[in-house]
Amino acid sequence: MPFAPDGHDAFELLDPATAPAPPYGTGSLCDLLPSVAAGLGVPGFEATLPLAPADRAVVFLVDGLGWELLLRHPEYAPFLSSLTAGSLGGTGRPLTAGFPSTTATSLASVGTGTPPGLHGLAGYTVAVPGAGHLMNQLRWQPHTDPGTWQPYPTVFERVDAAGVATAQVSSPLFAQTPLTRVALSGGTFLGRTTGEERMDRAAAWLAEHDRALVYTYVSELDGAGHRFGVDSDDWRMTLDAVDRLARRLAEQLPPRSVMYVTADHGMIDIAPEDRIDFDEDWELGAGVALLGGEGRARHVYAVPGAAADVHAVWSEVLGDRMWVATRDQAIGAGWFGPAVDDRVYHRIGDVVAAARDDIAITASRNEPGESAMIGLHGSMTPVEQYVPLLEFRR
Repeated sequence: MPFAPDGHDAFELLDPATAPAPPYGTGSLCDLLPSVAAGLGVPGFEATLPLAPADRAVVFLVDGLGWELLLRHPEYAPFLSSLTAGSLGGTGRPLTAGFPSTTATSLASVGTGTPPGLHGLAGYTVAVPGAGHLMNQLRWQPHTDPGTWQPYPTVFERVDAAGVATAQVSSPLFAQTPLTRVALSGGTFLGRTTGEERMDRAAAWLAEHDRALVYTYVSELDGAGHRFGVDSDDWRMTLDAVDRLARRLAEQLPPRSVMYVTADHGMIDIAPEDRIDFDEDWELGAGVALLGGEGRARHVYAVPGAAADVHAVWSEVLGDRMWVATRDQAIGAGWFGPAVDDRVYHRIGDVVAAARDDIAITASRNEPGESAMIGLHGSMTPVEQYVPLLEFRR
């Protein structure tokens, strides 16, 4: 039995196989759009979620709207809260985001209908195999060819090709981004600046077409959580604004329509005393060539020949508070889905560390912006993983 870092109390290492891997294929974000497409009657899709058919569907994704956070704040989200009992096809249960629970990964899971092990956006930052550097998959820096990095067609492309009027209504800033191309492309992109404009245009698109699928998105709740924390008045006021947007969209739905409200992840506030600065910790840094991922879900890439030693040290220092796995252990435990494509295998860290407790591994010099954030996400805890699938029908 290992000793705790202070040399006093012994502790049990968390077994990576016991981590609550997302239920890909039965209750995760990657199952949402294929089930919606099946309900629209598009050939080649199977409904793995219990969603009733509809002729017109809009998916409203609220960045950072975790299920547990929504349940804590019914007074700030009266409309959304009125729909929680009917979440996930009337079961009253949430979906899970997938691992890691982060925006780039989740949007790719939503848009392609595949888990991270297939679409390959397996973290906030991951190594480019053989290149010796990290790639930020949210900002797509440094640039790599999107079609090579993520070759699977999106659900939107397949639905649009089947004759269903398909659109994305989002910020004009996202119209030509590589992330949009690999995760959300297909049909018509409709750029609208404000949340109110997006809700109005999404509803109008449904009304203009007999069979339609629309995706729309807002990011402000996630931004408020990162900057101020989810236990802040700023976050709660932003939730109130999101609630009013959802109601606005619902009130404009034409007949034979359904609105689904979901999210890409939840969030947790991590106090300064619960953060370990990798850039100042010689022990965690020994043998590490690249530190990827984010504070709650780290990809750790070892220098050649040091992977076993890095795994041993990270397990010894963090193994009672984080699930610390080798690459093959994480894959075998299903963290990234039932299968991992060969092109994705080495994007995953030699060591993958996912927080169970209130802890984060920050990097003050190399990641100053991320290290300053109050609200964080990425791991497999309920507050990060669980997302709503609220439903409103006309």
